[in-house]
Amino acid sequence: MYKRVHVYYGGRVQGVGFRMTAEEIARQLGVTGWAKNLRDGRVEVVVEGEEAILNEFLAAIRTSAMKNFIHRVELSWSHATGEFHEFDIRYF
Repeated sequence: MYKRVHVYYGGRVQGVGFRMTAEEIARQLGVTGWAKNLRDGRVEVVVEGEEAILNEFLAAIRTSAMKNFIHRVELSWSHATGEFHEFDIRYF
């Protein structure tokens, strides 16, 4: 089933290549969406794709080189909108 996952990563996730890592994993798995830094120090990620692939995306982030920088994860699932055509890094 095609779904959307909206994730907030907290910790020391800005300035360590987190968004680039998310982009690389997303492109490898063929999911779409975006990642951006938030002013409060978190990184926000929105990704759409098949549910099983989204779970792979989340697991890949958790086990990536970024794993030691992540201290909190808040996520929510919803229906995909199909609005994205690729995965991008967004800026404030």
